[in-house]
Amino acid sequence: MDSHTVEILTVDEAGKADEHGFFCYKSKPEAEGYRCKLAWLEQRFAEGLQIKIVQEDGRSVGFIEYTPGEFAWRPIKAEGYMVIHCLWVIGRAKEKGYGSRLIELCINDARSRGMHGVAALTKKGGHLVGKKIFLKHGFEVVDRAEPTFNLVAKTFDDAPPPALPQNWEERRAHYGDGLTVVYANQCPYFDDAVKKALKVAADVGIQTRQAVQLGSAQEARNLAPCPYGTFGVVYDGALVTCTPLSTKKLKECLQELLMAEGTR
Repeated sequence: MDSHTVEILTVDEAGKADEHGFFCYKSKPEAEGYRCKLAWLEQRFAEGLQIKIVQEDGRSVGFIEYTPGEFAWRPIKAEGYMVIHCLWVIGRAKEKGYGSRLIELCINDARSRGMHGVAALTKKGGHLVGKKIFLKHGFEVVDRAEPTFNLVAKTFDDAPPPALPQNWEERRAHYGDGLTVVYANQCPYFDDAVKKALKVAADVGIQTRQAVQLGSAQEARNLAPCPYGTFGVVYDGALVTCTPLSTKKLKECLQELLMAEGTR
C-alpha cells in the first residue's frame, strides 16, 4: 500500500496566494489569466473567501474554493450560506477521498461561523463537479435550471434554502444582437476562452461581437446569462454555452445557430 504525506493548505490572504498559488494554472504564473485571477483573489479574501489545497508529497492534487453567499459569484440567492465555487481533484487522487475531506472542511467552517448551511451549483462536466459527491454528504437538490444544472444544499437549520433565478431569457436578451462573451476573472482559464470565442465568432462571419466582464459578485448574480455565472456565450439572445468549449465544438454550435437563423 502506497504511503503519502498529505497536507491541506489554507489560502486566505494575498501573501499565501503568491506563495502557494491557487491550484489552477500553477505552472503558468506569467499568463494573463493567472495574473487576473490573482488580482481577483486579492479583493475576495476580505469578504471571507478561502481556498484549501490538498498537497500529496508536496504536489497539489486538489482544491476547494468557497465564500459566503453574500459574496458568491454564482447567480443564486444564498444569504447566510457558504457557497462552493469550485471543487477539483485530479488523476489518481480522485480515488483517495480528498474531495470528501475538502467538502467536510467547508461544512465545518460554515458551522463554526454560525451559517445556515452550504450550497453548491453542480453539473456533470464543464468546469463543475456533479451532484453525486455532495449527496453523499447530506446535501439535497433544492433547485434546478437548464441545461442540467442542479443547485444542492446542506442545511443546518430551518432557513429558506438557496434558489436560482427564473428570468434567464430576460438576462440573455439584455445583451442584444450579435455575440457576447460574458465572463469574470474568477477562473484563470477564461482569459483564453474569451479570446477563443471572439476569434471563432469572427471566423464564422459574426460581425457584432463583444466581451463583457462582470466586475462584482452582485453583477454576477444579477447579469449572468446562465447558472454558471462567471462565463457564458450568448448570440442574439440565445445561449450558446455556459462553459468554455473547444474551438471545433464552439464553431459547430455557432454555425448551427447561423443556419437556423438563415431558415427563419
